[in-house]
Amino acid sequence: MNKLNKITEIDFYGIRFLNGDYEEIKNEFKKGGLMVVPSAPGLKTIKKDKIYFNALKKSKFAILDSGYFCLLLRLIKKINVKKFSGLKFLRCFLFDKTINKNKLFLINPSKEDSYINKIYLKSIGINIKDNYYNAPIYNINNIKDNNLIKILKKKKPNYIIINVGGGIQEPLGQYIITKLNFKTSIFCTGAAIAFLTGKQANIPEFFDYIYLGWFLRSLNNPKNFIKRYLGSFSLISLIVNSKPKIKWS
Repeated sequence: MNKLNKITEIDFYGIRFLNGDYEEIKNEFKKGGLMVVPSAPGLKTIKKDKIYFNALKKSKFAILDSGYFCLLLRLIKKINVKKFSGLKFLRCFLFDKTINKNKLFLINPSKEDSYINKIYLKSIGINIKDNYYNAPIYNINNIKDNNLIKILKKKKPNYIIINVGGGIQEPLGQYIITKLNFKTSIFCTGAAIAFLTGKQANIPEFFDYIYLGWFLRSLNNPKNFIKRYLGSFSLISLIVNSKPKIKWS
């Protein structure tokens, strides 16, 4: 294999990861379907959490949000990939003047989040008007939301950003895709927009670039994040026992 060739895709336990820059990811995202952004704490659960795992496998593609995952792939499997976080994609997407965001739709975890997100988007020139939805608490074993599907079928958004928590948002995104009869692109951001609005600790692009976003999150909310990230060490065994399939350019 010519070493100048670039790894463009990795199949990891049936999850299709794209290894690309913003333009490459955007071009694939615009074709429609579900884009997921699994974290290291999320990936380490795939052998136990079948609902989450199936949603990842059925998604159109995933991006390499986890610096820890990227480092382990390099160290253990000698696969050289580059982290591209969901936060970075969201920043680029929202400020991308080439994308028409008139039919952007947000699914938020609460009324408060809907208000904060709407105000933030308006401040950067994106007026979503009433194109948002306050998600209820879903039953992970049987996600169903006829009201949401009815609204989406009426509004027919080009882009849907799901801002609810990891583990729920991916099955929710898959549920939405199966219920709609028009093309749309869905992005599971989790809390990413909260870092932009200021609701959660800001993560400067430099810290995101050097794989230390997790560190700032832990400083800001140690009770929730330190235990979560420490549990990610079990991802090592998953990677050791994996047989990733690589696609080259």
